[in-house]
Amino acid sequence: RASFDARDQYKPGFKFAEHEVRGVPLRVAVGPRDVENGTVELARRDTREKTGVAASSLTEVVRTTLDQIQTGLFRQAVARREAMTHYVDSYEAFKQVLDEQGGFIYAHWDGSPETEARIKEETKATIRCIPLAPDTQSGTCMVTGKPSPRRVLFARAY
Repeated sequence: RASFDARDQYKPGFKFAEHEVRGVPLRVAVGPRDVENGTVELARRDTREKTGVAASSLTEVVRTTLDQIQTGLFRQAVARREAMTHYVDSYEAFKQVLDEQGGFIYAHWDGSPETEARIKEETKATIRCIPLAPDTQSGTCMVTGKPSPRRVLFARAY
């Protein structure tokens, strides 16, 4: 999907900033000198890198660049999720990680609504997900010590 900004009442800097705020991943700028030289300027939002590209190869370069941006953003998101995901086995460790680091916490839960309500009341954390492909390692509930068939994912809403 592409958008052409032909508004003459705004200067290029205003237009660039507006599209950056909107989250446009790749800006293609064409000025009078670019037309004379047969080039265009590409500006990546993720790396803030600007490059000049021959207009004849624009289609392929845009496709490649957008694929690189998507791959890079996906890798960053996965890395951030992994960095913010913790595994705990005790209720004290659960509270400590929740207060000091935040993020997602995998912990054993006995499956009872009472235990879930207690955790929510004491920590304001709730179950975000019971994984479809569970951790096959059974254990004991971090709160009650009862048997637990799997870990569930807890987090606190902000």
